[in-house]
Amino acid sequence: MNQPNFYSVIIGTELLNGRRKDAHFSFLNHELLLRGWTHKASFVIEDDPFLMENTFKLIKSDENSVMFCFGGIGSTPDDLTRQIAAKVFRDNKMSFHPDAKQLVENEFKQKAYPHRINMAYLPINSKLLDNVVNNVPGFYLDDRFFFTPGFPSMSQSMVLQALNTLYPKNCINKYRLSLTANCGESDLIDIMNQMPKEIELSSLPKFVEIGRQTVISLSSTNEKILNESFQKFIEHLQKLNFSYVLRDINF
Repeated sequence: MNQPNFYSVIIGTELLNGRRKDAHFSFLNHELLLRGWTHKASFVIEDDPFLMENTFKLIKSDENSVMFCFGGIGSTPDDLTRQIAAKVFRDNKMSFHPDAKQLVENEFKQKAYPHRINMAYLPINSKLLDNVVNNVPGFYLDDRFFFTPGFPSMSQSMVLQALNTLYPKNCINKYRLSLTANCGESDLIDIMNQMPKEIELSSLPKFVEIGRQTVISLSSTNEKILNESFQKFIEHLQKLNFSYVLRDINF
């Protein structure tokens, strides 16, 4: 895998209809940023098997994808994540994971049957994530696709376990330079079009009392190309007599 692309899938109709507030995205995003990673995309979807399947397939199609999925791994009829994960990532093959089965039986004793034990019925070759609340594990596949409960009290420690074990730090430095120009975005499009493919460009328009402003942020893993590209913006602004301010705060 090259640089991993991180995705989150947050499953829960109750989030979309306003019955609950999401806490998964902000937590995962914070932990990714701490380690030098960023989100590629985040999806909040309802408990719909067709939608879940196609979301998983979309992420799987990215050969560098790493996914954190939240919700739907319980034992009620609307908990569909295990089955859909098996369909997309394991050609529908599932089995009772012996360690997960033991954990569920130890936690619930005779009440593990007939329903709760199904939380140990996982896609084949699953590995487990520890549950610090009730010992019913999450699971992951291929060291890339992580499936955790919808409860933040359970999922957050699983996210930390996964990241600390497999994605502790981005060892490739990414450099960033930013400025605020006293002009509109349209005044900068020509120079924007000259940016090389190694440059990630962000443009944010602002409307202030003095008129229009544009915040330009360039980032790249190649510091030399970044400096050269940033200098082109400065020269372009100077040529057009637009003032600008270098920024310490990046976006």
